[in-house]
Parts: sequence; structure tokens; C-alpha cells
Amino acid sequence: MELIARKEDEGKRLDKFLSDADACLTRSAAVILISEKAVTVGGKSEGKNYRIKDGDVVRYEKPEPRPLEVVAQDIPLDIVYEDEYLLVVNKPQGMVVHPAAGNDDGTLVNALLEHCGSSLSGINGVIRPGIVHRIDKDTSGLLIVAKTNEAHLGLAEQIKEHSFLRVYNGICRGHFKEPEGTVSLPIGRDPKDRKKMAVTLKNSKPAVTHYRVLSEFDGYSLVEFRLETGRTHQIRVHMQSIHHMASLGHSIEGDPLYSPRNTDKKLLTGQYLHAKQIGFVHPITNEKLFFDSELPPRFYDFIRKHGGTV
Repeated sequence: MELIARKEDEGKRLDKFLSDADACLTRSAAVILISEKAVTVGGKSEGKNYRIKDGDVVRYEKPEPRPLEVVAQDIPLDIVYEDEYLLVVNKPQGMVVHPAAGNDDGTLVNALLEHCGSSLSGINGVIRPGIVHRIDKDTSGLLIVAKTNEAHLGLAEQIKEHSFLRVYNGICRGHFKEPEGTVSLPIGRDPKDRKKMAVTLKNSKPAVTHYRVLSEFDGYSLVEFRLETGRTHQIRVHMQSIHHMASLGHSIEGDPLYSPRNTDKKLLTGQYLHAKQIGFVHPITNEKLFFDSELPPRFYDFIRKHGGTV
């Protein structure tokens, strides 16, 4: 395929230019094509950071769709809502969303392939069919899955415009100085540990988390989080980062990556973070949809064990 850059495209990174010009090409997919030398500018291969100039001739080849390499598995799903375009799933804690190194099967995608067959959006490739957004393995709660590419693009646009409601509940250490507030700190890859994210000014993206304390009990707080952005590990990183501030200090209890000093290991059954509410406009029917998921029983058990009431 061939694209010719216009004046208004000047200064864009090559990967962004491609994803903006091709509605069926995500930013991450564009990066992969560039890394595989499948993209040329003026007949020459360039990196993703190449800045577009007016009149640049960009050619790229998208590979033919490959047969899905992930196998369908008969794994029970807690489906909250489903129609011909999308479904909302309540993911259990401990389930990985899609296959990756070390997690070849037993994932949400394996279960979705069994349930939906070939009726899943293909925009995110063969490993992540239907996946519009993700939640961590040890986070439970609501997740939207797209069945068609049109639905996928409509949902992704709402996430991009911050009109997509995502509310989490989590158990944090300590009692907050302020009952509600906002953490606005950029998040990027931790320069000291590539497996972690961190608050950093280098190669980072803006991240905004609004919080509200719901209740307090012995040494802990049940907190509601509303995401304005959706960075990897955003809530976990923001809570861990303010752990060192005098005014706060509230990492997510049970977090194996950002809160290693778990004080009550006998009661821990994974991190205490749950994607509780999700709201969006149906990308096809334009109906406003809202879903709420009950906190898992282990949350109530933990709260009662620490003197709280539920």
C-alpha cells in the first residue's frame, strides 16, 4: 500500500502516521511492521521515530492473515453481557488475558475462542483476538471483548478520548490523609527493572488516577479508583509511587511486584484490586451501557479479618 504525506502530517512519528492513515492498523501493529522492514519512506527503511515530511511517499505491506495459533479451550467464563458485536466478561483473579511467554494456554483468549469461535475482532492479531483493553493477571473484574473490527475501533476510540468509564476498587495500606484526590504522574518503563513500570520523566506517558476512600479499617483502606488514562500497571504504580510521600503511603495490598512486604501472608490470595465498573457507548447501537461487578468474597474476608464491616 502507498501513502503520500500531506502538510498536516509533518512532524508525526512514522508509526503514528501509519496508524492514523490506516484505520485497521493499530499503533503497536505499525511498530511491528516497521521493525520487520515492511515499511519504506522514499524507498528506504526508517525506524518508528522517523519524523514525517510533507510529500513523503510511504509504502508498506501488511502480511496475509495467519491461521490462529492459539487453541480454543473449554474454560468457564463469567459473561455479564453479550450481543453479536461485543461481550463483557468478569475475569477471575489469576487468569492471564492473552497468551505470552510462559503462559501458552489457560488464558481468557483460549476461553473466548471456545465460546466465540472465529467471531472475534482481528485488529490486535492472532494472539489477542477481540482484546480491546487488558487488566493484569492478578486483577479481577470487568473486561470488554470485541467480536467485530467495527466494534473494536469504536471502543478503542472511546478509550483514546477518555470517555470510557473504568472504576476499580482496591485495598490499600494505611489511612489516607485526604479522603479523595488525584494522582497525575507520568508512567514509563522502570530504567532499573524492565519488568516493572515506574513514575519517570524519561520515555513516559501522562497518567491520571482519581481516588476516593470508601472505608477504613485496621491499617488499611478500601479505595475507589477512576482511571482517566489506562497505562500499564497504572493504579499499582501510582499507589506505590506515593508510598514514599509523607502525605500518603498506600501500595495495593498483596501486589507481588510493587508491594513485596506483605504483612499478612496467611490472608493473601493475590493482589486486592478489582475492575468493578465499566461504562461506554455501544459502538454500533449507540446505547449507553453500564456494568457493575460485585467484589470477590476474598475482599470481604480480608476486610472482616481486619476489623472492618461489609
